[in-house]
Amino acid sequence: MNLNDRIMNDLKESMKKKDSFKLSVIRMVKGAIQLEKINKKRDLTDEEVIDVISKQIKLRKDSINEFTKAGRNDLVENTQKEVEILNEYMPEQLSSEEVNKIIDEAFLKLNPTSSKDMGLIIKEISPKVKGRTDMGEVSKIIKDKLSQI
Repeated sequence: MNLNDRIMNDLKESMKKKDSFKLSVIRMVKGAIQLEKINKKRDLTDEEVIDVISKQIKLRKDSINEFTKAGRNDLVENTQKEVEILNEYMPEQLSSEEVNKIIDEAFLKLNPTSSKDMGLIIKEISPKVKGRTDMGEVSKIIKDKLSQI
């Protein structure tokens, strides 16, 4: 079963269970997927659906930071629940050890000489970690390693 089918099944299941919160989150992500589908003028692959969901999670995490700064704990809790529901559709997340191992392998393969090689390293690593870890964290790790060269 592909990811789109799984989302549709969960949508129907939420309707049957009258779980309005989960239903609203699934409808929202379904809308974002539909918009992307219209923009690309074709059905999306599971990878592209994961990208859309990943963007939705990132938006919510940014919102959580803003809500926390504003002292709106009620909104933080709701948004955190939304992130948890969206995470159900994401592939298993990589541990920090696995991410570091992938980065080290890329460094051995490409043998970067300066921070100008950051793009090459990101290009090498992206397909392996995309959707499975926070790319912001990956970028920080790579910058630290490059600064030590």
